[in-house]
Amino acid sequence: MQCPECGSDNKPGRRFCRTCGHRLELVCARCGAANDPTDRFCGSCGGALGEGRPEDPDAPAGDDEEAGEAPQERRFVSVLFADLVGFTAYAETRDPEIVRSVLTEYFDRTRDVVERF
Repeated sequence: MQCPECGSDNKPGRRFCRTCGHRLELVCARCGAANDPTDRFCGSCGGALGEGRPEDPDAPAGDDEEAGEAPQERRFVSVLFADLVGFTAYAETRDPEIVRSVLTEYFDRTRDVVERF
């Protein structure tokens, strides 16, 4: 892709020019598709580009309250995935009330450990 600012050739997939740092693509705020920086409308969804929203989803959120939208914020979260090995076979041969009580006990103990750390 050729930079519209300085004319340098850049590899496909780059978001910024390797020579001058100019933006090489414009990200649609509506659908997230990449567009050329000179495009006025998204080639994927037809939405207007660069109107009242950040062009880059990685950019910090601006003051959207004036536009009648709730302010955006970035949140960091931790996700824990736990697999109960053999649980399906165990549950198929047990009374549903017993399975429920075993799961309740498991979740209570797990919650305590996760909250502690």
